Amino acid sequence: MEFLITSNVKVLGEILYLLFFQILVPIANGSEEMEAVMIIDILRRANANVVVASVEDKLEILASRRIKLVADVLIDEAAKLSYDLIVLPKQKESNRPYSAISASPALVLEPHGLLKGKKATAFPVMCNKLSDQSEIENRVVVDGNVITSRGPGTSTEFALAIVEKFFGRNKALELAKIMLFTRT
Repeated sequence: MEFLITSNVKVLGEILYLLFFQILVPIANGSEEMEAVMIIDILRRANANVVVASVEDKLEILASRRIKLVADVLIDEAAKLSYDLIVLPKQKESNRPYSAISASPALVLEPHGLLKGKKATAFPVMCNKLSDQSEIENRVVVDGNVITSRGPGTSTEFALAIVEKFFGRNKALELAKIMLFTRT
């Protein structure tokens, strides 16, 4: 009986964690749709509470390949909430985790000092802007509270790395199996 109670408490704790784990994904006109959609989709499959926020003056944005995406809220509304993670598809210094993909590690994180003392990767033509280039050939780099990735072709691995970091390796492997994804 004690094992059953302990197991139920652990499961309840995991459910509550997932219900309250907030992830912000800002999108803008010109965002890379594969990166945005894969990140949002995989994190929602992991049962994360993902808030997609438009940084434009309307919810609908026109992504880089002229695909329309509709955000949940405008960024001003999203800014009123607190987040456990902010994910920057191609486009705050604290101990909170953050992640970026494509050009964002080089153009957003590096200039704001958010990669100081951190290993990272970015879109290949942007890697020369990173102060530490020791990991630039890796598709995804996790260094403490920072997760970075190279671009559209690595967006699935990037999202699964986020799932693994916050929801555990088993959850990431479960989702990868469901999506028929094998890591290269």
